[in-house]
Amino acid sequence: MGFFSKPKFGDVKSYLQKGAIVLDVRTEAEYAAGHVAGSKLIVLDTLPERIEEIKALNKPIITCCRSGARSGRAEEFLKAHGIDVINGGPWENVDKHM
Repeated sequence: MGFFSKPKFGDVKSYLQKGAIVLDVRTEAEYAAGHVAGSKLIVLDTLPERIEEIKALNKPIITCCRSGARSGRAEEFLKAHGIDVINGGPWENVDKHM
């Protein structure tokens, strides 16, 4: 990906149709200011200690954040742990599909 190219976000609509859970990886304050209804908040820095909790959901995951950067890092981490996940990008991007 070049310096000026936009990050690639996954197909939110198809993942929602598969029963995906929206995982918001922003801070608690950011989440409180606005989020996707029904989404689950797990702050990015806490993902390693909560990986078993996420695996136990046994559902596809759509990560989201403010801009798509943190959710991209979350996507990479979760994929490395065998989870079916896409980066939904900014939470508003995911919210418009709800």
